[in-house]
Amino acid sequence: MSAKVAAIPGGAKGIGRDIALELASQGWQVAICYRNSEQAAKATCDEIVKRGGQAFLLQADVAQVEAARRFVQEVEQRWGRIDALIHCAGPYHRIKLFDETPQGWNDMFAGNLHSLFYVAQAAVPGMIQRKSGRIVTFSMANADQMVSQPDVTAHYIAKAGVLILTRTLAKLLAPHGITVNAVSPGFIDSGSAPPEELAGMTKRIPAGYIGQVGDITAAVRYLLSDEARYVNGANLQISGAWGI
Repeated sequence: MSAKVAAIPGGAKGIGRDIALELASQGWQVAICYRNSEQAAKATCDEIVKRGGQAFLLQADVAQVEAARRFVQEVEQRWGRIDALIHCAGPYHRIKLFDETPQGWNDMFAGNLHSLFYVAQAAVPGMIQRKSGRIVTFSMANADQMVSQPDVTAHYIAKAGVLILTRTLAKLLAPHGITVNAVSPGFIDSGSAPPEELAGMTKRIPAGYIGQVGDITAAVRYLLSDEARYVNGANLQISGAWGI
């Protein structure tokens, strides 16, 4: 049997990159797409091959429905199927609510929530046909609490929406042998936040330290494993008890 196939929107950098490299080390065929980070995406693909996997790269803004469909179609045409869809795409910015622009507001929803719906909608028919598949989404550690977030309002609402969409997909797809679960990171040293900002947050984390990207990768590895076959609709918080 040929190697399993993973499609990772947003797999060029950060957490998505680490997941891509981990799966490559396990012999997976890994497809990633990127919006602007061409150099980083190419470097990730080179590393995937070095680690024993096969790589496929496509420039596609999956916040656009046609681009999302094209990404899924090209992966399926190249390798015949998608066994795991791991949605790591999603912009983030910190801005006070009343300083937010309409474009910035819409970008948070398009990149974090709408893109998940588009790629899932495109990938699910093939998974249903094969009666198997794994979908992993990304929210944030306290998005289920619905607390006020004056500086990241649109992003936070979008991530709460990701949880609702995750649970809905899980219920709809469970009869077809497909699991859909969310991973919700807290403060993770993924390179996306300034070191001084992370250092300032340490005192708010009950565990007393910032998480590493490997903590997230381990959670995804579990959700893709046979041991997690009955885990469906879950929200796995990786936060050192922050945000609960």
